[in-house]
Amino acid sequence: MTDAEWTVVRDALPVPAWLEGRGGQPEGYCHRQMLDAVFYVTDNGIKWRSVPADFPAWDRVYAFFRRWRDNGLVGELHDRLRGKVRTVEGRQVEPTAAIIDSQSVKGAASVPADSRGYDGGKKINGRRRHVITDSLGLLLMVLVTAADVTDRRAARMMLPRLRTQFRKVSLMWADGGYTGQLVDWAREKLQLTLQIVKRSDDMTGFVVLPRRWVVERSLGWLLRTRRLARDYETLPASSEAFIYFSASMLMARRLARTPAAGQTVRTPRQEQTLAA
Repeated sequence: MTDAEWTVVRDALPVPAWLEGRGGQPEGYCHRQMLDAVFYVTDNGIKWRSVPADFPAWDRVYAFFRRWRDNGLVGELHDRLRGKVRTVEGRQVEPTAAIIDSQSVKGAASVPADSRGYDGGKKINGRRRHVITDSLGLLLMVLVTAADVTDRRAARMMLPRLRTQFRKVSLMWADGGYTGQLVDWAREKLQLTLQIVKRSDDMTGFVVLPRRWVVERSLGWLLRTRRLARDYETLPASSEAFIYFSASMLMARRLARTPAAGQTVRTPRQEQTLAA
């Protein structure tokens, strides 16, 4: 991370328990070093044992990752960064609309048979990432399942949690894979309007579909990090954690490029004019 990115991330870090008098003791390593090491693994897709010697020992980095995964700290960091991005973009912290979609990826040999499956439509043996984003493409929820878990089945697991965590969300866009009884179930049980955006039969080639392109762009963002180009994780929870780390890296860069409030940004031509 650059200094500007670390400033953004540092303000969004979860507060350690020992600072609030809830027990525990200070960690032996700097949070910036640990997060840099985890971001390096996420971005470059290396093995844990291949963490460069410039970072702390690989087993300490993995222990840090595992602790953040099991305690939900990576999700907490991600949610705080998402709130900052939405505020900078002039939106309310809590969204009122969302988009849902999924992405199937091949599973490596390290993925056990009980958490992998075969996606007949995409002809992929591995896992499927089900994501819900806001209208800006920022992640709201992630669920990693076997590739043979259908979109409708995963949505029935995710939507109740979404309504509990984001009570203002009342409208959601989805593709044709979410049609059927799910639309009526969401409206009756969750008071959630599920609007299906279908692709017309007379369309040929790639066509940008309203609202759906937002979540598809977000899925494309995830593939920019090599650790997510394929699923290497033994536990689905680890896959979800890497997705949140990848999105956090993207938002940190985005916020670091945002001018401070009240700061005037001038083009090079304007600077030359003022200097003259």
